[in-house]
Amino acid sequence: MTTKDDAHETPPEADATAAGPSVPATSRGPDATSPGARGFALALLSVAVLLGMSGWFAATSVAPLLEARWDLETSQLSLLTTLVQIGFVAGTLAAAILNLADVLPLRAYFGLSALLAAATNGALLLVDGFAAAAVLRFLTGVFLAGVYPPAMKMVATWFFSARGFAIGTVVGALTLGKAAPYLVKGVGSATVEAVVWATTLGGALGGIAVLLLYRDGPYPFARRPFAWSRVTELLRHRPTMLATGGYLGHMWELYAFWALVYLWNASVFESPDLVTWAMIASGAIGCVWGGRLADALGRVRVANGSMAISGACCLVAGWIMEWPFLVLAVGLVWGVTVVADSAQFSALVTEVAPSHAVGTALTLQTMLGFTLTGVSIEVATRVHAAAGWVAAWSLLAIGPVLGILSMRAL
Repeated sequence: MTTKDDAHETPPEADATAAGPSVPATSRGPDATSPGARGFALALLSVAVLLGMSGWFAATSVAPLLEARWDLETSQLSLLTTLVQIGFVAGTLAAAILNLADVLPLRAYFGLSALLAAATNGALLLVDGFAAAAVLRFLTGVFLAGVYPPAMKMVATWFFSARGFAIGTVVGALTLGKAAPYLVKGVGSATVEAVVWATTLGGALGGIAVLLLYRDGPYPFARRPFAWSRVTELLRHRPTMLATGGYLGHMWELYAFWALVYLWNASVFESPDLVTWAMIASGAIGCVWGGRLADALGRVRVANGSMAISGACCLVAGWIMEWPFLVLAVGLVWGVTVVADSAQFSALVTEVAPSHAVGTALTLQTMLGFTLTGVSIEVATRVHAAAGWVAAWSLLAIGPVLGILSMRAL
């Protein structure tokens, strides 16, 4: 998985404002700069992220089965999804304050986090009610905070000129991971045990693979000791905050769409599992496509185009439910574009944030975005219950509008 630019990666030393290496070129092994080494690192991290993040929607995908098993209320089912978001926010907040992605070895940070997330995901099979499940969902989110944000920094150490493509591929893998429980449920045994076991084993394998096989690439970021001031430094850094503002608009829409799209499809299709998987998984195409376009045309242009299309989908989705073909078509376009811009906000941060704080900047951006997703999921769920799909989906269009404004300022 390499691009024609990879053989001519621009050395970070050439740009003092970029997030550059902390070691001289002469200290890199010759194999580290080869396209094959970059391709292996990208493939390894993409597969590990796909497997590691597969537990995110493990409970959401089998919500009707858990509702019957534990006699849950609708609000409790919604919370099983929201608590993963809240746990992720707590984990990224702690990681940002403690500068974990800038002071810890990334291989160990990712690998151990993936293993712990897999353990708390698998423990769902050992509990018998909402209270214990809620704690486990929260902890799964906490540990997944050590999987996704570090992965973006890790892959950025291997790519410079093609960084948008590389991070886009990792985000595409994350998207496939989020969709995985619906695929397991749709083509396999539609049981809680099947989905939880599959996502747990996948998460554990992803963590083990990184622990055994990953090493940093030829463009490592500067490492600094822990500093309390690093977060406040970033909050005052205008380019980083504008890139984060675009990300916040994007996140207002993204996770509410992913969390509610199964219910939307269930209102239209007799068998919504595979349709839901296709709509979420199609985002992987958008991530890779968006990354390639962004490297060629510019990140802001691609991000704004993606938000404009996905925002339009928000405004029409509630009106077309009498026509299943239109629902499928709009849902697939929405699935591609709703996440196609995600990697570009992260790539922008790796390029505009101070080199010594890139890991913390990515973690801070992610933390703020996922804090907002907890709000948007709950608000959209309640608006849907009170006023229907037109109102719920239209509400999400606010995010792309504000995101475009922030990116235009950047």
